[in-house]
Amino acid sequence: MGWFETVKKGIHQVNRFIASVGAWFLIPLMLITAADVVARDVFNHPIPGTVELSQYMLAVFILLGFAYAHQVKAHVAVSIITSRLPHHAQLILYVITTLIGLFIFSILAWQGWVVGIEERTVSDMLRVPQYPFRLLVAVAAFLICLELLIDLGDSLKKLVGRSS
Repeated sequence: MGWFETVKKGIHQVNRFIASVGAWFLIPLMLITAADVVARDVFNHPIPGTVELSQYMLAVFILLGFAYAHQVKAHVAVSIITSRLPHHAQLILYVITTLIGLFIFSILAWQGWVVGIEERTVSDMLRVPQYPFRLLVAVAAFLICLELLIDLGDSLKKLVGRSS
């Protein structure tokens, strides 16, 4: 196993672990939402801060699972036109779109970090600091950049192997 495969395996394991951590946020999200619905409908007294907590847990759940979803190719892809192109052209287009995605997500990671470390605000009701969630955007963007680099390496290997 070469160095690329070793790094790839390590990044995949890290993203699987981080996604599983994020998935655990789904349980309290469901519980607090259900409890709030019951409290609001049965007792006419909603649980204060439920909306804020739900927003934060949903953000964590989504952001921590984003790179893993890319890893397992769970994101929506429309290939009506590209599927009809020759395999070599598909690879070239995939390399181009991966580079564009890498550019966008690297800017998102950079700006997420800048905004996150400068953030000093807290939420309205529960007074939860905002910076961990801003920094989480940077972490998620960094992890998706790692996945995109893996895809780029795989695509370039296929492209070079195909043309030689």
